Amino acid sequence: MLLLLARCFLVILASSLLVCPGLACGPGRGFGKRRHPKKLTPLAYKQFIPNVAEKTLGASGRYEGKITRNSERFKELTPNYNPDIIFKDEENTGADRLMTQRCKDKLNALAISVMNQWPGVKLRVTEGWDEDGHHSEESLHYEGRAVDITTSDRDRSKYGMLARLAVEAGFDWVYYESKAHIHCSVKAENSVAAKSGGCFPGSATVHLEQGGTKLVKDLRPGDRVLAADDQGRLLYSDFLTFQDRDEGAKKVFYVIETLEPRERLLLTAAHLLFVAPHNDSGPTPGPSALFASRVRPGQRVYVVAERGGDRRLLPAAVHSVTLREEEAGAYAPLTAHGTILINRVLASCYAVIEEHSWAHRAFAPFRLAHALLAALAPARTDGGGGGSIPAAQSATEARGAEPTAGIHWYSQLLYHIGTWLLDSETMHPLGMAVKSS
Repeated sequence: MLLLLARCFLVILASSLLVCPGLACGPGRGFGKRRHPKKLTPLAYKQFIPNVAEKTLGASGRYEGKITRNSERFKELTPNYNPDIIFKDEENTGADRLMTQRCKDKLNALAISVMNQWPGVKLRVTEGWDEDGHHSEESLHYEGRAVDITTSDRDRSKYGMLARLAVEAGFDWVYYESKAHIHCSVKAENSVAAKSGGCFPGSATVHLEQGGTKLVKDLRPGDRVLAADDQGRLLYSDFLTFQDRDEGAKKVFYVIETLEPRERLLLTAAHLLFVAPHNDSGPTPGPSALFASRVRPGQRVYVVAERGGDRRLLPAAVHSVTLREEEAGAYAPLTAHGTILINRVLASCYAVIEEHSWAHRAFAPFRLAHALLAALAPARTDGGGGGSIPAAQSATEARGAEPTAGIHWYSQLLYHIGTWLLDSETMHPLGMAVKSS
């Protein structure tokens, strides 16, 4: 009963805390009086967004192989019978209606935008899944991950805006490919790119208050790990839970290496890492959080350094940033301070939204509930004579809340609220699919 009441309290408080950041980020959906709608700029002919190749990690990801009606992967395709979309279906086989669920979701969202933009006009699909080999080699049409679209009135003056609407609808790559149509595609349902939330590999290490290190995958409530406050001062912070924990995950990690001191950190694209301002000579990590995918050689991250017997954070220049695919699992630990030292490098506990302070504020209800439950469960004595067990750990055990696999329910709640309140530009394009991982 206590846990149920705590969850209800968290939902209400999280919603109220997220209203302010949501409104502050500019035009978008929110409570109360709506701000002026964002002005949409049509795409130019031959322009594509994002400005990278379609089959790269930052867009729709690699080609995974042609799907045929007889292949095992055919079950990945789902028909789209949305009455607000016109399907050309020139083959008369229904192939253009078949697509992945992600493509279907984005297409249905776009159909609504089209009707709102041009009353009486519908979205029209001229090409969907291709089973006849009409497209170039390794086209995403062969996987049901791409569609070519126009408006029902075939008014070409609308196509630039149609492309912009497709970007806003969440397609992972949009290309004003031809004066006769717009090409849109999405990430694979099970691709590494679509599952890049904010995690570290299981082999990453943390530093414990009682001395020594521990693999991040072995963290348990009650552990106190090295972290930093908002002024960049080192301290030990309670490990609360895993926001995400997947022992069998295979993800692409950014490998960030520094020269002096020489440190190496692996984290996923949408995870936040603290970067020092150019004119900074001391640790001020609070306002300088970037997505790992945006960190570049020459920038400086914060590492633990020993100076005159004193241990503190110092900026260290990034020597290289590379990509590496790991199979050692994926873990997203959460501490009471929202920061953590991983492999002696300071990182945020948060991902997907490039605002560390917003994310930390959004987790305030969770931290409060954790503290209240800890206070209600007084420390007990270890039957083995090892002294008392911390109240926070005792409370966690009493609730049966040992870390479990998958995404934490509170993180999923915040993700859904965030997608409703925040503009798409605020959220990492790869991390947007974190709920599916």
